[in-house]
Amino acid sequence: MPHPAPAVVLDRITLIHPDGTPAVRNTSGTFDTGRTGLVGRNGSGKTTLLRLIAGELAPTSGSVTTSGRVELLPQRLTLDIGRRVADLLGVAPVVDAVRAVESGDVHPRHFETIGDDWDAEARAVAALTAAGLPPGALDRRVGELSGGEAVLAALVGVRLRGAEIALLDEPTNNLDRDARERVGELVRAWRGALIVVSHDTALLELMDDTAELYGGALDTFGGPYSEWRAWRDDEQAAARAAETAAAAALRRERRDRAETETKLARRAAMGAKAQREKRVPGIVAGNRASAAQVSAGRARGEASDREASARAALDAAGRRVRDDDAVRIDLPDPGVAASRRLATIGDGERSWVVQGPERVALVGPNGAGKTTLLEVLVRSADANSSESGAAASDRRSGGPGAPDLRSYGTAVAHTDRVGYLSQRVDGLRDEATVLDSVRAAAPAATDVELRNRLARFVLRGDTVLRPVAALSGGERFRLALACELLADPPPQLLVLDEPTNNLDLDTVEQLVQALAAYRGAVLVVSHDDGFLARLAPTLMLELRDGRLSEVPPAGP
Repeated sequence: MPHPAPAVVLDRITLIHPDGTPAVRNTSGTFDTGRTGLVGRNGSGKTTLLRLIAGELAPTSGSVTTSGRVELLPQRLTLDIGRRVADLLGVAPVVDAVRAVESGDVHPRHFETIGDDWDAEARAVAALTAAGLPPGALDRRVGELSGGEAVLAALVGVRLRGAEIALLDEPTNNLDRDARERVGELVRAWRGALIVVSHDTALLELMDDTAELYGGALDTFGGPYSEWRAWRDDEQAAARAAETAAAAALRRERRDRAETETKLARRAAMGAKAQREKRVPGIVAGNRASAAQVSAGRARGEASDREASARAALDAAGRRVRDDDAVRIDLPDPGVAASRRLATIGDGERSWVVQGPERVALVGPNGAGKTTLLEVLVRSADANSSESGAAASDRRSGGPGAPDLRSYGTAVAHTDRVGYLSQRVDGLRDEATVLDSVRAAAPAATDVELRNRLARFVLRGDTVLRPVAALSGGERFRLALACELLADPPPQLLVLDEPTNNLDLDTVEQLVQALAAYRGAVLVVSHDDGFLARLAPTLMLELRDGRLSEVPPAGP
């Protein structure tokens, strides 16, 4: 059977920002009519590519061809909170017209609006119910929905409007586990072309194909993320082996060429000596010298060709090996004994002690109070170091300046060395430079040491002299991560609130490896089951309806 035509064709598209920096450069590729996961490092241009496909941006050069109507669900979903969900789904005019007719209003305009779509409300309600939205959601205002419900309703709207090509940019970001599962169910049942940008490995496993945007090139692999990742790792291992072999071959050819030059020089010296001593007639010596020059030139040419060929092979092998600007995280040893109590968290009935080097995960639906619990824990650590005992007790018990914990539980730190990375990344001063920000966390380090440490977070060169306000979202997150992980003295307890939301998959892997080797304790809030499975927490707690309970660890 003939292969179906691709849903999207990109032909050498380039987009140059007004300041002259390229967002996408000379990128070509295709997306088929099934489900495709689009992956790539932060800043590689994935969101820009979606906006180009959707027609929100026009390429500076090249062309984008699509086989049908395109609809984009953006990463930061900006919804009019006063609109009804029926408006969001695009069925409000028909639903209102049907209801008007059913109430006795038989004006012709209602019938024109309805056409043959008399079951629009039933279909919309069925789709919302299937997505797990509450009864009556069709008539609710968007502002009355949770963040996860709003995303699910927007996804249902994309499906109901019947766009042939749907583009989803990080649809599960900030969603709790239940909402992520419902998004997965919608994706499994999707009809038509679907292109999904995500770092959610569970969602990427539902894809038919995986496309990677790397270095401006778009390459597509037939299979989900795990198969693509295994293929990429194998390919890179083979590329590194080929580079090693090619480098050895070049060294060998250089050595052989040097030996050839030595032999030729020795022969030339012997010939010259024989001619000076007149051991052979002059004409014979001349013929021999001429033949020797021809032979030497041939030998030099062959040696040079072999060396050039070996150098070309090394260059070709080197181009296959990725030299990425990857975050490389090394955490210092905080010197925490295995039995040292670092924090206690509870719900008024039960409590759990966190001690080094434990990994504790806190999960639960959005709005359950997980972030509030973390913030109270961090406030109690600050109180340990800088406030009176009365003030510390006041904050721990929910007094002035602390959230009301009656619905969320309790949390107390037993150390003042707590590193906290909030979900909002709001612990940085906009006017401070990158270098000043990390210097405040590690005041004893020299500027050279700080620059070297920042380079491991891909913050280098003049970037370290820029104010925080001028950083991109990814740069700001990496700086906040660096400030917490490079603090001196190092934190004994790391508290991380949704740390993977703004990280590409390779950086998430680096973070997992760093946390695995960290000798302090880690308390992490996350909805990312793939991240939690790799982190392998020693304890997983769920906060739901004001109660804490132990739950099984996340599966792989």
